[in-house]
Amino acid sequence: MKARQTSQTMKPATAAKKLNVYLGATPAEFQEGVISREELNALQADPPEWLRELRRNGPHPRQVVAARLRISIGGLTRAGITDPLTTDEINALREENPEWLQQERATQLEVKREAARIKDKAEAKRARADQRRA
Repeated sequence: MKARQTSQTMKPATAAKKLNVYLGATPAEFQEGVISREELNALQADPPEWLRELRRNGPHPRQVVAARLRISIGGLTRAGITDPLTTDEINALREENPEWLQQERATQLEVKREAARIKDKAEAKRARADQRRA
């Protein structure tokens, strides 16, 4: 006899994070229930209007705000931005381009350059080791 396989479920906060939406802005039925893996896949494949609207206009969670501003989540914290922002608020910050945003973008760019340099150095070291073995 085969044991019946149960569906994997997750808390609404986990599902909201996977969908890149702010949990507090989702419908009550989404916030109050558990979401199965199948339901999550269905939401990702064919998002309902409320999900499309949230992704388009927000409010957006911190990771989305940071990505749209091209800075880190830590940069948001240093700037004192702790609440979710709407698309309009993000666009206003981009247009205003305050000094802190310019500095955080420069910092983020430098971090990415350094990560790329370290990766290239490790790849070169691996290639040299492979050549010695051959």
